[in-house]
Amino acid sequence: MAGKRFIEAYKSFFNPKPVSPPFLHVCQVGDPVLRTATRPVEVEHLDSPEIKQVILQMKQVMKRYDSVGLAAPQIGIPLSMILLEFSPKRKEQFGAEVYAAREMSTLPLTLVINPKMDVIDYSKVELPESCESIRGYSAVVPRYKAVRLSGMDEKGEPVVLEKKGWLARIIQHEMDHLHGKLYIDCMTSRTFQNDGWHRINVHQGRVKIEFHKK
Repeated sequence: MAGKRFIEAYKSFFNPKPVSPPFLHVCQVGDPVLRTATRPVEVEHLDSPEIKQVILQMKQVMKRYDSVGLAAPQIGIPLSMILLEFSPKRKEQFGAEVYAAREMSTLPLTLVINPKMDVIDYSKVELPESCESIRGYSAVVPRYKAVRLSGMDEKGEPVVLEKKGWLARIIQHEMDHLHGKLYIDCMTSRTFQNDGWHRINVHQGRVKIEFHKK
């Protein structure tokens, strides 16, 4: 009997059962869901168990990956929902000089359903950007300086944000996800890099990128 249990465990490890979205990991570039235009969430479905589960798992994944933004397609769900957050700890993480230079500011965890974006300031700012769906890489991306975001929260209440600088960049990045776009579509291509290139050289290639956060 013990031998049979071992064989079953062995099979489950090497042949895991398919998992259906919403996922508890972030989908990676190449997954068709990241190139799919999202559908709006019907107001009458906001209170459904399915939508509540998607929102819950978006929040769990956001926390697990320590992200500043996440769109529903990134966990396998082609619905028009984004999460945004820029906590006070980011100032220490980036340093005061970078924090000021990139016009960073705090934003509590904010869910926006069926978001619409309008550009307030059409000036373009070029800064490095990365994405959990292209894990381990970054590039310089031009973004509008200021935008207005409008939508609703999980209770159907209106949400309106007017943001500039880094938060405007995060909003534009997440809105792109809802239209099947990634930053690699609008980046300055010659700046695209593996962020661990130096570490890879130091360790003679013996470096790995984790695609799952515990």
